[in-house]
Amino acid sequence: MEQETRTVKYDPELKVEAYSFMGIMQKFPNHFHDYYVIGFIESGERSLSCKNREYIVKPGDLLLFNPRDSHTCEQTISTPLDYRCINVSSETMGKVTFEITGKEYLPYFAPTVIFHSELASLLRELHMIIMEEEKDFRKEEIFFFLLEQLIEEHCEKKTDRPRTEESREIGIICSHLERNYMKNITLDELSELTGLSKYYLLRSFTKQRGISPYRYLETIRIDRAKKLLEQGVLPIEAALQTGFADQSHFSNFFKKFIGLTPKQYMNIFIDPSGDK
Repeated sequence: MEQETRTVKYDPELKVEAYSFMGIMQKFPNHFHDYYVIGFIESGERSLSCKNREYIVKPGDLLLFNPRDSHTCEQTISTPLDYRCINVSSETMGKVTFEITGKEYLPYFAPTVIFHSELASLLRELHMIIMEEEKDFRKEEIFFFLLEQLIEEHCEKKTDRPRTEESREIGIICSHLERNYMKNITLDELSELTGLSKYYLLRSFTKQRGISPYRYLETIRIDRAKKLLEQGVLPIEAALQTGFADQSHFSNFFKKFIGLTPKQYMNIFIDPSGDK
């Protein structure tokens, strides 16, 4: 079997992360990110579910996830996955969008998959430059050209996008989970908070958010833990501060969602020169 390798680089100039997963067979459960993900498959094939649509993605297809787009994917064939992506924070995306369009807004990419996209080769080149830590301005040039084409051809303004109806009760649950993610939260607690029966609560939340309440809580915890690791907080401390029972439980969840161990993720933000 092909040797599994997982590599991540953080580019301090572009302020983006670049992921490279090779030889991966891992299934990623339903989750979301608080940042944009722009990716492509180098080899292999995956079944992807996002925004109530099912896709089979293959080499040459471009993947676009907006912040909070819940999605899940798994292998469809025995060939291991070779996947590349860059992660762009909302702050970075907003700044680049303003430079490109002269308008202050966050783009919303309508298609999750762009099949046989010519932009996949541009993304591949940008990804390679980041991974090899090249310093010349070719990197920024490609980054701007890539986002310019994506914004012009595949997105709509967030403010112009039809809003998904969300009940007051579901909004209350989300706010409660985001404020209290470090605590032990029970379904009884959420039911009492909203006045909904437990079954109706679970069904309504999953239908409106595209993700179950507990999976939503897990994703919030992982996102908060990532921010702590980026600041140099040790994995054991990050685990305790984000509501995980112990470091082993935390490490298993982190790798299941992110594809890396907490220590691997923390190390990409450590400057080899010693200057954090």
